[in-house]
Amino acid sequence: MSFRAIRQSKFRHVYGQPLKKEQCYDNIRITKSAVDSTFCAVNPKYLAIITEAAGGGAFLVLSLEKTGRIDRDAPLVVGHKAAILDIQWCPHDDDIIASGSEDCTVKVWRIPEAGMFRNIDEPLVDLVGHQRRVGLVVWHPSALNILLSGGSDNHVILWNVGEGEAIMSIEFPDIPLSASWNYDGSRFAVSSKDRKVRIVDPRTGEVLKEGATHDGSKSTQVVYLKNGQLFTTGFSKMGERQYGIWNEDLSNVMIHDIDTSNGVIFPFYDPDTSIIYLCGKGDSAIRYIEISNEPPYAHFLNMYQSSDPQRGIGWMPKRGLNVNACEIARFYKLHSKGLCEVIPMTVPRKSELFQDDLYPNTAGDIPALTAEEWISGKNAPPVLVSSFFVVSLGNLGRKQLPR
Repeated sequence: MSFRAIRQSKFRHVYGQPLKKEQCYDNIRITKSAVDSTFCAVNPKYLAIITEAAGGGAFLVLSLEKTGRIDRDAPLVVGHKAAILDIQWCPHDDDIIASGSEDCTVKVWRIPEAGMFRNIDEPLVDLVGHQRRVGLVVWHPSALNILLSGGSDNHVILWNVGEGEAIMSIEFPDIPLSASWNYDGSRFAVSSKDRKVRIVDPRTGEVLKEGATHDGSKSTQVVYLKNGQLFTTGFSKMGERQYGIWNEDLSNVMIHDIDTSNGVIFPFYDPDTSIIYLCGKGDSAIRYIEISNEPPYAHFLNMYQSSDPQRGIGWMPKRGLNVNACEIARFYKLHSKGLCEVIPMTVPRKSELFQDDLYPNTAGDIPALTAEEWISGKNAPPVLVSSFFVVSLGNLGRKQLPR
């Protein structure tokens, strides 16, 4: 008789406990778009959700403390001329958010310090360069004002947001579906509609490596791991959902079948704890696995299960979590009926003291490089700060872009 040994991990008993409805956000006109996007972005100050809008694109921005029923006439960010497809908060300034749209533009917005009291229709920066819709925006992890965008014109464009200009435009054989910078931002990986993943030098535009990962025709998502490997989610030829780990030369380390559902799985990676959370579009579950350097490399930890499928989902950066409650992740789950449910993920501990083994130093909001330093060839990992002091002192809200 054989048995499979259970791997010991302090994160094995992580559990999700949704907050009460009055502590969540309700009555939101969530977009009905069918694109593969999370439709939601969150940081330690704000929650942003892409909404339905007549005659253009819009997204809602709420201060985190403004929970409960949201007014139907709540102010929106409304400057796009067509539907918004992707949004992402700047990692170095919690008041700055970028959006990509079907109107072929990328816009960068500043949310007023006091919050939203009227519609915002004038962007801080308007980035025009794509010829078709823009479905992907990703900020650089450590360099200030560097933004990546991907469009249906098969191009990825790198922008210097501070100058409002393109640094590099890179053409791909097919539409880029997801992108991820490596830990120090010296290269990025892109998954495309042609089922291939490519690793790119962002300063020259050279494709350093390309290869097939998942065999299925549906969307593949890619995340760069801290150790330089790649983590992907996708589909097999038979339509089974999978996740896999790949070396930087795109040789396969491992691949694992999950189930036969058809929703795209979005991976959310925490480099501090080496945990990846898998959130499938239309799923009612969030799976979490721990990445290690030894076989089998990906260790299933647990699964949060609920009765309602997720229309979209947002993930709070580590510096926005409640360390006093041993919270190691927090999700903002969009329901099709207009509810944004808040789901903290915690590790049960009896002590009320700060658990430093759960909270290694994490990426703060201080950029390691200026845009000019990065463009000139310098690389640097994110500036790390103590999780305890970040949460205790609060975010100072660095203002990087001009008002």
